[in-house]
Amino acid sequence: MATLSLAAILADNARRRPDKEALVQGELRFTFGELWDQVRARAAALGEKYGVRPGDRVALMAPNTVDFPRAYYAILAAGGVVVPVHLLLSAGEVEHVLRDSGVNLLLCAPAQAAVGTAAAEAAGARVATIGDDGELDRVAQDVTPLQVYAARGPEDPAVIFYTSGTTGVPKGAVLSHLNLVMNATVDAFDCNEYSPDDVVLGALPFFHAFGQTASLNAVWRAGKKLVLLPRFDAAKAIDLMVEENVTVFHGVPTMYVHLIAAAGQAKALPRLRIAVSGGASLPLAVLERFEELFGARIYEGYGLSETSPVASVNQPWYGIRAGTVGHAIWGVDVEIARPELDDRIELLPTGELGEIVVRGHNVFTEYLGRPDATAEALVDGWFRTGDLGTKDADGYTTIVDRKKDVIIRGGYNVYPREVEEVLMTHPGVAQVAVIGLPDDVHGEEVCAVIVPKPDAHLDATDLTEWSKQHLAKHKYPRRIELTTDLPLGPSMKILKRELRTTYAK
Repeated sequence: MATLSLAAILADNARRRPDKEALVQGELRFTFGELWDQVRARAAALGEKYGVRPGDRVALMAPNTVDFPRAYYAILAAGGVVVPVHLLLSAGEVEHVLRDSGVNLLLCAPAQAAVGTAAAEAAGARVATIGDDGELDRVAQDVTPLQVYAARGPEDPAVIFYTSGTTGVPKGAVLSHLNLVMNATVDAFDCNEYSPDDVVLGALPFFHAFGQTASLNAVWRAGKKLVLLPRFDAAKAIDLMVEENVTVFHGVPTMYVHLIAAAGQAKALPRLRIAVSGGASLPLAVLERFEELFGARIYEGYGLSETSPVASVNQPWYGIRAGTVGHAIWGVDVEIARPELDDRIELLPTGELGEIVVRGHNVFTEYLGRPDATAEALVDGWFRTGDLGTKDADGYTTIVDRKKDVIIRGGYNVYPREVEEVLMTHPGVAQVAVIGLPDDVHGEEVCAVIVPKPDAHLDATDLTEWSKQHLAKHKYPRRIELTTDLPLGPSMKILKRELRTTYAK
């Protein structure tokens, strides 16, 4: 039987380059050999103390500190399936992830312990803290480390990313070991060529698919040093990149906007060799200004949690075409299909606008426990992304719009239906439509257009404060507009395109 494990990425580095510095966070510095020893001990602790067996799902809630990769690879080495938890979620939202994924154990960093513990108690799961004073780390000191990581099959689940659909109910996209090993490998060796002395900044959150593949797994697949920034701050990022001689940066457009703004006050700027952007469209003016200041070409790419996530990216051998997301990665096809056909895939001629569809080793296995949603998304061997785009005669893909009304704020997906459901629980709200409006810093901002109940006296500021208590930090509407009615189409559906036109002015 063929076996494959994402844990091999770290295990192989420990064999090949045990003394090479792998991870830096502040004063902490670890080699690949040291990290793998720590991971093997934690993996043994997961099995002996917490009963984690191959195939068991284990949730992980932690920022970009050394504790995340140690716990992440420990779960994988024990044969478990990692369920990363978004750090901006409320306790109720975390509880849904834990219940839906069926985890019995949540590994939680101290800063997330209050929310994590409340959610775990409600979901009937155990909690183990991680970190130097954490429960898992103490147990790991008293066990015999695993000699070798648990065997898994290529199609076995490795990670479950929670992503909301148009219904607003978060679904678990199941990614296999093959999906993630291949995406990291192709990212490391085919998308952009690493040079021998490259050092990478890990500023993208590892609980997110982009950060986990591009800034963790692919970096170590290439055997490069990773410098961690637990919380993104542009001025601190610049100083850290200069101090650690960082040459590669991965970010979402919001990060690039903040880096440009902070550059004027910086004593020195890093001389970057490569920068990669994803998560949302990068404005051309931002791309040009960043390249001017930092000396690095920006390679813009595209992907989704369901595609591991990298599907397409500008690559050196094809040449960069600004405003596009480049070519499909090695072993993957990205094409344009008729968006109105739900039951089959019919590819469109070059240059025509349609739905972006993807097939290849990067496409997820299923939405956990949701066969109907899986069948809607996986059609004729292709994954329907729900995004609209075009592909030119040279093979460059351009993202034009989203078929779904997903708002991308600072690289994070916000699903209007989910926000609307919460706002409708407010006693003074009669109707609500949530839209995304262009924003210079975050790409898009969340705007709620609300019709109050007849006898309600609503105040936009009060509504914003109320929504802060009921929604994750990236989801609550920063802008609230009160109106007497919402524009409706013939089928009585709210015409959100009209609202965008009205309120974007």
